[in-house]
Amino acid sequence: MQPTLMRGRVLIVAGSDSSGGAGIQADIKSVTALGAYAATAVTAVTVQNTQGVTGIHPIPTTTVVAQIRAVLTDIGADVIKTGMLATGDLIDTVHALLKREAPDVPLVVDPVMVAKGGAALIDRDAVHAMKARLIPRATLITPNLPEAEALTGRKIGTLQAMREAVKPLLDLGAKAVLLKGGHLPGDDLIDIYAGPDGTQEWSATRIQTRHTHGTGCTLASAIATGLAQGMSAVDSIARARAYVRRAIETAPGLGRGHGPLNHAHTVRPYTQE
Repeated sequence: MQPTLMRGRVLIVAGSDSSGGAGIQADIKSVTALGAYAATAVTAVTVQNTQGVTGIHPIPTTTVVAQIRAVLTDIGADVIKTGMLATGDLIDTVHALLKREAPDVPLVVDPVMVAKGGAALIDRDAVHAMKARLIPRATLITPNLPEAEALTGRKIGTLQAMREAVKPLLDLGAKAVLLKGGHLPGDDLIDIYAGPDGTQEWSATRIQTRHTHGTGCTLASAIATGLAQGMSAVDSIARARAYVRRAIETAPGLGRGHGPLNHAHTVRPYTQE
């Protein structure tokens, strides 16, 4: 079997998920499955499985910074993707570091706030710091509806409300936004993109399954991978959505709760020649 040529470097700054379905584990799998190289800076160790989060143990801020700097000064990054950043102090510090040492590297911000089972993953100061510091630095933000409500202070319960929320999200300073509509009721799922290259909506039929753990992390990292490989934002999103959908359709059926996706559906099993 001929080795696959890796193209694009994605630095992931996020928390660890012990069940392997979300967080940096999902990020690494997604980036690798789409043909790029994943490096990480771990921000927290969570104790969780498909049934919920039972513990969160933050990594010291100095260690997070050291991890980011170690990657940037050696391997480098074509795109940086952030996930779980639990405190305002951590967000402020990461923002200052990126401003100083990676000012021109595109940044994809997945504003992770609540786990699939409902556990809060960041504190109130972190929400403020995200709005004031990190989002204005972002090339693209990828909020779901609860995250968009927390960021804008407005209720988003309909497709029209989604469309009306895009501008307030952009007004926070990000260059582009992908607002994900998976939390709306009904069988039709709408995602809305808005950025310097225009607006676009994608529609899909909801897959009736409980195996959706880590979809947000997976989608954001898949988009970051496309950007790292030189794809446009719209093309990166389109490929990422197709990748995530197939990962849900072929989910391995693990766990008693919200099960993980099949991140490796693009990968052929290794056979020794």
